[in-house]
Amino acid sequence: MAKRSKRYLLLKKKIDKNKEYTPLEAIKLVKETSNSHFEESMEVAIPLNIKPKEKGERVRGTVILPQGTGKKVKIVVFAQGDKAKEAEEKGADYVGAEEIAKKIQGGWLDFDVAVSTPEMMKIVARLGKILGPRGLMPSPKVGTVSDSPGELVEELKKGRIEYRNDVTGVVHVLMGKVSFSEEALLENLKVLLASLIKDKPSTVRGRYFKGISLCSTMGPGVKIKIDKALEML
Repeated sequence: MAKRSKRYLLLKKKIDKNKEYTPLEAIKLVKETSNSHFEESMEVAIPLNIKPKEKGERVRGTVILPQGTGKKVKIVVFAQGDKAKEAEEKGADYVGAEEIAKKIQGGWLDFDVAVSTPEMMKIVARLGKILGPRGLMPSPKVGTVSDSPGELVEELKKGRIEYRNDVTGVVHVLMGKVSFSEEALLENLKVLLASLIKDKPSTVRGRYFKGISLCSTMGPGVKIKIDKALEML
């Protein structure tokens, strides 16, 4: 286990590890324990009552966080003609086809999200071994393959994110910046939880959320009372 810094250990003393807080109390504590020299993000970790390995239960989806993430997203779009122009007008950072594919094959990966029109997937398919392991491969399942790339770019710029559980059944999501208002962070959390419930596998029995905790990029975790979080919905 990595050795924790004195700063981290001092901050951790402000949090009762045996206590679960209301969502608002948790957000206030994360703000209070965020004192790095850079603007930290606020992250949420949600262990779900799913069995990815045994039953193949998975949770994956997208949601537009109403207050955004505070992160500037670089988007590359594989498109041509009017659809390429549409993507550019909506703020895509890079737009193209073969020329973009060649740059990626040459090692260029200066973007956060890749979007493609259906007809361009024959080009994008060649990049599977590069983009796939990095979670950058356009996919119809999460809506990054679209006949309306401009609309998708606009959503991504506004705060559309993708989430998926890891091998242990935990969903990790960037929820915004610590500098966001408490109300803005609560709103993002509320929308995220509602989306996770919508994507709950039909085979899951019993309580769906096993826990909810918040932390800043460099700070300790703060547990949230599940019942109080669900009361917001």
